[in-house]
This record gives sequence, structure tokens and C-alpha cells, in this order.
Amino acid sequence: MSKDKTIVLALTGASGMPYSIRLMEKVLESGARLYLIYSAVAQIVIRQEMELSLPSRASEAEDYFVERFKTQPGQFRVFGREEWFSPVTSGSNPPDAMVVCPCTMGSLAAFAAGMSQNIIERAVDVVLKEKKKLVIVPRETPFSIIHLENMLKLARAGAVILPANPGFYQHPQSVGDLVDYVVARILDHLDIAQDISPRWGEGEA
Repeated sequence: MSKDKTIVLALTGASGMPYSIRLMEKVLESGARLYLIYSAVAQIVIRQEMELSLPSRASEAEDYFVERFKTQPGQFRVFGREEWFSPVTSGSNPPDAMVVCPCTMGSLAAFAAGMSQNIIERAVDVVLKEKKKLVIVPRETPFSIIHLENMLKLARAGAVILPANPGFYQHPQSVGDLVDYVVARILDHLDIAQDISPRWGEGEA
């Protein structure tokens, strides 16, 4: 059941923040527990793309999203970049799954190298070593050989590489439809039920 799940969502400084916010909404609607962590550059990008000022103080960001999504008590937490005692940093308390959406190529490289110089890198390291589900949503084009080699390395370590590439067979009518396509694929890999985007062979062709 989704209500028993703990999901970590990490935002890094790539384009694609609408995917992240929609994913937050649907994970919380499922009843799962959600932990949010984000980089300083993610704050800049989300302001540019969504006109959303994400506070540097984790407690302020937590209050904002709790009010926005009307979460249940204890369902949603935000951890600051220096909160090394947060549950996301220890293999003794791993989440069920983690999503990095959107994922920069710099973050991707750090993950592939096994670095743990910030809370996002450490959380990824924990999820990989504890063999939990890791979904990485890279947002870059084109990919260089270095990018592809880093993705291959992470895929071999067990990560799901899920680029933010929307499909068009569902006849999207809005940007929101394209966002939902990618978010639906992420939810599928988190084993969270979703009906926000039609599957192949369902509905009108």
C-alpha cells in the first residue's frame, strides 16, 4: 500500500521543475510519506520556471508545501542541505525509494562516482548501497559520451534511468498532459497507482 511507503524526492538544478511539483502532488495524494531535499541551484531554476520562491530554510519550505498540498500530520518533511542527522543520510533508516527529478549532469556524475559531499549525494549513495529503488530523471540534450557512461554505470548499480521524454500517442492537449506522461511513468516505477496519463492501448488511439 502507498500509505506504507517512504519516498525521497531530490531536486537538482536542471530544467524540469513542473515534473517535480506534479510528482509531489501525486505521491502525497497516494498517502505515501515524502521527504524533500533540494540544491541551491534548484531554488534558482524553480523560480525561473514556475515563479516559485523556494525558501532556503527547510522549515519554511515545509510549511509552504504542507499548506499547498494539505498533507496529513507527519506525511511530509523537508530537510536542509546541512541536516546530516536526517533519516535520508543513513542506511539504518533507508526510504523505500528515491527520485532525483530533475537531475543535472553534474549530480549524475557525482552519483556515478559514489560521492557524498552533500545531502542529495549521500541520500543516493544510501539508496544504492541498501538496494532500494532509485529513479533518476535526467534533463539534458544532447547527451555526451560522459553523460551516457555515467547513466550506464548507475543503471548497472541498479538505478532506473528515466529521461524526461514525454510521449505523444495519448494526443496531449496541453503542457500539463506532457508533464503527466513523465510523472505517470515515475509513479509506475514507484509502484504507486496512477490514472493521470492513458497507457498504450487504452482509450482512443
